[in-house]
Amino acid sequence: MSDWPSVGVVIPTHDRPRQVREALRSVVTQFYPGELDTVVVFDRAAPDEELASGGQRPVKVMKNERTPGLAGARNTGIAELGTELIAFLDDDDEWLPGKLTAQVAALGTEAEMCTAAIEVDYRGRRNSRVAGQATVRHADLLRSRMMMLHSSTFLFRREALMGGLGLVAEDAPGSQNEDWDMLLRAARRRPIAHVDTPYALINWAGSHFETRWDTKISSLRWILARHPEIHGSPEGAARVYGQLACWHAAIGDRRAALRWALRATRSNPSEPRAAVAAAAAAGIVGVPAVMSALHRRGRGI
Repeated sequence: MSDWPSVGVVIPTHDRPRQVREALRSVVTQFYPGELDTVVVFDRAAPDEELASGGQRPVKVMKNERTPGLAGARNTGIAELGTELIAFLDDDDEWLPGKLTAQVAALGTEAEMCTAAIEVDYRGRRNSRVAGQATVRHADLLRSRMMMLHSSTFLFRREALMGGLGLVAEDAPGSQNEDWDMLLRAARRRPIAHVDTPYALINWAGSHFETRWDTKISSLRWILARHPEIHGSPEGAARVYGQLACWHAAIGDRRAALRWALRATRSNPSEPRAAVAAAAAAGIVGVPAVMSALHRRGRGI
């Protein structure tokens, strides 16, 4: 019997038949000495039974039995798995070789959650995003969302998810910012272990959420209400206010965009999103064009 803990992987999927196969392939080809089970959860779609398999790396397919959306699909998979550890992978992303072994080793005996750095692919351009640190604390996540801590790198102790940490928040509007919420909740309990090597390939082109401006606005308001301590971090608050300004500018609400931009500037005078929002509200630039330019550099608004 292996000394390595058993790992269960949850891959939620919706309308990505080709990409989910690549995501699954990147899991089952991982070199990992312990037990490795995978559940592919189909959200608002009939399960593709051809993905199921047995053997040493079993794969099960099932329907989302909880709230429709990404959060409910993830929680459906968590409930199905009985492994010691639980990992997430989105259906349009891939794990890179060595990911799982490195993270399980970094998790050690104290941490409840581990993340890893990422490599971002945007229309063929690739950029690495690293954190420059091996431990992530609550204050770090108040100051910055730390986008390199992508949900496709999340690894948890199952007992934490089923206990004090809790499951993925299913009331997050559009299942957005539920990943930041999970990070904040986890880091409030214990520091998060982090492997600062890019071990996941994240596809930023074709995201289901990229231009859902109204949902971006409501999910940011949700995260601020759920974690009001964000307001107490000048840099972190300004970043969120600046994003709200940009998303309001994207839907043509000039007054709200300028109001949030002013609030961002008051919190942190050097916050760049305030200027982007003001320019977008004035019709000088378009928010989608700015996003595309930033994505080519592995960055986002």
